[in-house]
Amino acid sequence: MPETPHLAVLIDADNVAPRRIAALLAEVSRYGDASVRRMYGDWTSDQLKSWKSAVNEHAIQPIQQFAYTTGKNATDSALIIDAMDLLYTGRFDGFCLVSSDSDFTRLASRLRESGATVYGFGERKTPQAFVNACNRFTYLDVLEPAAVEDDQEPETDARAKAAPEPRPLQPAPQNALRGDTRLVRLLRAGIRDASDDEGWANLGQVGTLIRQQAPDFDSRNWGFTKLADLVTAIGLFTVERVESPSGGALVRVKDERP
Repeated sequence: MPETPHLAVLIDADNVAPRRIAALLAEVSRYGDASVRRMYGDWTSDQLKSWKSAVNEHAIQPIQQFAYTTGKNATDSALIIDAMDLLYTGRFDGFCLVSSDSDFTRLASRLRESGATVYGFGERKTPQAFVNACNRFTYLDVLEPAAVEDDQEPETDARAKAAPEPRPLQPAPQNALRGDTRLVRLLRAGIRDASDDEGWANLGQVGTLIRQQAPDFDSRNWGFTKLADLVTAIGLFTVERVESPSGGALVRVKDERP
């Protein structure tokens, strides 16, 4: 059995809402063991008071960083320094950078240069440069679409600890999917590059190839939990499940354009 990758989860508290932390860590667990969990911010500020229960519940180490000067983000610097210190220990296979701040673009690139896998997590406003610097980038709203808005503070500690009621994903309609030229282009390119002589491509390989070009590619962005469901819903491709040579099911896809 392959060893579980060791991950360092570094969270910019100024850029994430407390209600998202449970779903965030659940997503991280898909990629490996969150051996280190640190959250950075000025914990003396009123803005971060709502984080107390979430930090305790999920065993996250709060890292205090005073805002020494107005307009300068000392939190970013502290996170970057810690990330490099952790990298040099040689104990981590990957880093989870949780922020929507473009200041971490160079950090993500530097970590990848050293052979570490970088998983980014942030809001839709995250600059594309930071997204593309990561191996994989996940938008936080697809993880936990809860009823509480980011700018609303929890009323009580009990409410903060309670798991929010999930809202089912709302799949985008077919006309919207077909009208998304970037989505269609990425799928067609991925199928072309992964296809055999008959035009069939392993859907898993297609997804991997697409994410190499677009780290934020995720079927959940369009309201589908599985890539096969997204590709089927578009209606431009043939999707079928066949038995793989090693046993089990294999999903393959074909672009039906002449």
